[in-house]
Amino acid sequence: MAASKYYHVQCTPTVYPADPFNAEEDAALLRTAMKGFGTDEQAIIDVLAHRGIVQRLEIADKFKSMYGKDLISELKSELGGNFENAILALMTPLPNYYAKELHNAISGMGTDEGAIIEAARNEDPDIDEASAIEEAQKLFEAGEGQWGTDESTFNAVLITKSFPQLRKIFHEYEKISGSSIEDAIRREFSGSLEDGYLAVVKCARDKTAYFAERLHNAISGVGTDDSTLIRVIVTRSEIDLGDIKDAYQQIYGSSLAGDIDDDTSGDYKRLLLALVGA
Repeated sequence: MAASKYYHVQCTPTVYPADPFNAEEDAALLRTAMKGFGTDEQAIIDVLAHRGIVQRLEIADKFKSMYGKDLISELKSELGGNFENAILALMTPLPNYYAKELHNAISGMGTDEGAIIEAARNEDPDIDEASAIEEAQKLFEAGEGQWGTDESTFNAVLITKSFPQLRKIFHEYEKISGSSIEDAIRREFSGSLEDGYLAVVKCARDKTAYFAERLHNAISGVGTDDSTLIRVIVTRSEIDLGDIKDAYQQIYGSSLAGDIDDDTSGDYKRLLLALVGA
């Protein structure tokens, strides 16, 4: 069966590289925004929320060469709270940012398993059909096909395989067992392990709906899960946040921008709204 059936390419970002782009001019704008008494937060948003990550890093290099100062250190000294956290996330290359989030998740510093699901993932679009059949058989034998359950096999497959490969594995699993992988997980596992595995499956089956749910859960209810809100918006803004916004509207009947506007405030809110394209 064609690999395209399992690899659904949706790619509508909300943040695009600026064109034209002048790193020297942007560095000067940021210097002016942070020079003297007070800080022009809106000027910082206007620059950093409307540049791609490669451009932001180029601005940081230019800032260092022009003023002899580290842009990240300057931003840290001028900003605070969730606004600072979001700006620093914007200035961090994705591999470095994910590494930090994974460290926090593993060391129990408040980042939930969503950080692991979102970060620790090979996204190779190529599918190995023979391997998918083999992995599906392994999952069946580790769970429904035996007395007791072999967690290590489920970990090896669900945590390390790409989402396109997982979708093919799930398809093959249903042919072998006659039931969905979700049903198997519910029968074989419980508690946080069950929740974690089901979250991986949900993300693999429909990534945009998964991220829409993550954002909705971060915003709804009492308080705001700011770490998740920042992580998802920043990391998906140059990839598929436009698709996630559409899924959010369709699933929850409200706009992501509107809910962010209701749930956050100040410069932090203005930055998030700029990143979601509001």
